[in-house]
Amino acid sequence: MTVETILRKASIPFQKVIFGEIHAPQPLADAQKEVLRTELEKVGFELIDSHTAAVIEKVKQLVIKQARNEADKKETKLNLSKFLAEKLNYEYTHLSSMFSAIEGRTIEQYFIEQRIEKAKELLVYQQMTLSEIAYELNYSSVAHLSTQFKKITGLTPSYYKEVGATKRKALDKV
Repeated sequence: MTVETILRKASIPFQKVIFGEIHAPQPLADAQKEVLRTELEKVGFELIDSHTAAVIEKVKQLVIKQARNEADKKETKLNLSKFLAEKLNYEYTHLSSMFSAIEGRTIEQYFIEQRIEKAKELLVYQQMTLSEIAYELNYSSVAHLSTQFKKITGLTPSYYKEVGATKRKALDKV
């Protein structure tokens, strides 16, 4: 809705806005792109107008969905490479090399980082055991989760659970 409002105020014609994509009847003029870019940045959004950047953004969205176990149950059973290839209609090797060239890390590294971020969130809320978190995030074992957690954060999950709660600010204090 925010993007649609910006488009209307800037008198930029569009057909629809779906999941961050603007469907326009014709390509935008350079002046329109600049106005749109400026207005989007004011509200914390970014204009991605190259095909490669758009594909990378879609890869990130799908990786986050998969890492946080928010994909459909049948999709979470697929390995990451097959999931991305099916969703984006590209060979995984192409997606992987494009992602690495732009992001400076592999899709797998990004996936692991996203899983660990979700694990940190779940640990701080202290409503799930480490076993439940490992199961929720599709880890093969608690040991596997713990190893990756320590590799990424430098802390064990139990220590992070102790320290994380004391370092977090209440929402009204942010």
